[in-house]
Amino acid sequence: MTRTLPGIIGVHHIGISVPDLEKAREFYLEILGAVEEVEPLSWADNPYIDEIVGLKGSAARQFFCRLGNVQIEVFQYDAPRQAPLDARRGVNEYGYTHIALQVKDIVAVHDRIVAAGLPVNAPPSLDGIATDADGIRHGYTGTYCRDFFGNVFEILEIHETPEIRPI
Repeated sequence: MTRTLPGIIGVHHIGISVPDLEKAREFYLEILGAVEEVEPLSWADNPYIDEIVGLKGSAARQFFCRLGNVQIEVFQYDAPRQAPLDARRGVNEYGYTHIALQVKDIVAVHDRIVAAGLPVNAPPSLDGIATDADGIRHGYTGTYCRDFFGNVFEILEIHETPEIRPI
């Protein structure tokens, strides 16, 4: 029996910090097909926001976009600046390691990612997807990729299967 604790309704958004907001906009909006639903924001010299984010003298620009059922908030902090990260940081390292995006056609999304020159760990294998006599697809496949800044994301194509639940 599962115990439900009160309070959490769901995940509102995932925040991602990037060094180049326009390049991130290209990735999320043009390559992945996200939809920008609200006006971008920016701030500087705002003690209220500094308190919330725990940074003194913060200045940033951001945009929100929606990928299916999840919102992504993408930031570029102009202050304080961060030292560059290792773009090949392993997914075994502590912290949030990746976000997984369920797609309708993994081959089409993979092809757009590769065409943009982004790294993909392995091309998706369609061996895990079968089509039954009624033409209904079952199974799943996926692969790990990186955005322009080394952030890891997974693309998954999932059809009715007991091994993994689709969204």
